[in-house]
Amino acid sequence: METLTPGEVAEALGTSPNRVRQLLRDGKLMAVPGSGNSRIPADFLKDGAVLKHLPGLLTVLRDGGFTDEEAFTWLFRADDSLPGTPVEALRGERHTEVTRRAQALAL
Repeated sequence: METLTPGEVAEALGTSPNRVRQLLRDGKLMAVPGSGNSRIPADFLKDGAVLKHLPGLLTVLRDGGFTDEEAFTWLFRADDSLPGTPVEALRGERHTEVTRRAQALAL
């Protein structure tokens, strides 16, 4: 998995590293757990923006009781029924199915 620093993410988004750190604090973006918010998966970005439905999905997972580590693992775990990973499904515009699954897991 390719990861980026907050500075690299800021450059990709056309914003400042401080804004990227704010996105991380606000839960709209997630860094690799254990990286101290210093490594962000490149897969969370697409076409110069944060994946459109990622912030909402992260909220669903956290509200459902997932820790950041559990949410991160779930996002990148292969699921043959999708197929692929939840992040790949988000990138492929299949956000409704991914969000539905996240909500079901939270119950």
